[in-house]
Amino acid sequence: MAEEQPVVAVTGATGALGGAVARLLADAGVSQRLLARHTAKLPELGTPVYAAAYSDREHAARALEGVQTLFMVSAHESPYRQKDHRTFVDAAVEAGVRHIVYTSFMGAAPDAEFTLARDHWDTEEHIKSTGLAYTFLRDCLYQDVLPSFVGRDGVIRGPAGSGRLAAVARADVARAAARILEAPREHEGRVYTLTGPQALSFEEIAGILTRVTGSTVSYYNETSEEAVASRRLSGVEHWQIEAWVSTYTAIAQGLMAEVSTDVERLTGAPPTGLEEYLKHR
Repeated sequence: MAEEQPVVAVTGATGALGGAVARLLADAGVSQRLLARHTAKLPELGTPVYAAAYSDREHAARALEGVQTLFMVSAHESPYRQKDHRTFVDAAVEAGVRHIVYTSFMGAAPDAEFTLARDHWDTEEHIKSTGLAYTFLRDCLYQDVLPSFVGRDGVIRGPAGSGRLAAVARADVARAAARILEAPREHEGRVYTLTGPQALSFEEIAGILTRVTGSTVSYYNETSEEAVASRRLSGVEHWQIEAWVSTYTAIAQGLMAEVSTDVERLTGAPPTGLEEYLKHR
């Protein structure tokens, strides 16, 4: 008799990544439950659904009772993300979860150039401090968001210089995560770096976008001062501006240029290239 699959909880299942992972697990017959702040938006997969917010420890702990492996999609960026992540991890401990698979970011460190990667390091360290088994998926920037970097005038602006970016398709991250969640014990204590198959400069990214969309896209290498000034016009808070600009400066420093084989190693298929992704999205 085959060993029963462990109960997996998938967070962020109303979003693109969590929803994709949930569908893959459903197709694979993995026992799971779906967690989200708004359960009405969850995909209908015939699985139990629970309302839970990262910031609400009491409700999160109840939603996680009986779960063995938690797929924790990082929360939306905010000044409170570190606190909310810690609260949710503590709820997982209280509920008896034994293994957390967490979507982190490439180069997570306390002093990461990309400011939001510092949040991910803090969460990784807090998970480790609990004594729970863990697996960290350190994703590069998603290919999916690159078209949104293009301004209305067809120009990508940012202080990335000639730095290269090994952006990964979100679908490849979902495939890798689902494989891990099918047999989580095999991946305990592992840290995976998930990237695309090549590292591209923004000049090359602009060229690919031009070929695929038929509209001319170019890249302008702003100075950091220009980048901050241009983004102030959006009216967002300073921490958000700092995060946006540091995305580019981290690329300029080569901190997102590593091309990893982890996607293929986990899934058995190579990651999708940017041009292929754009043609089939």
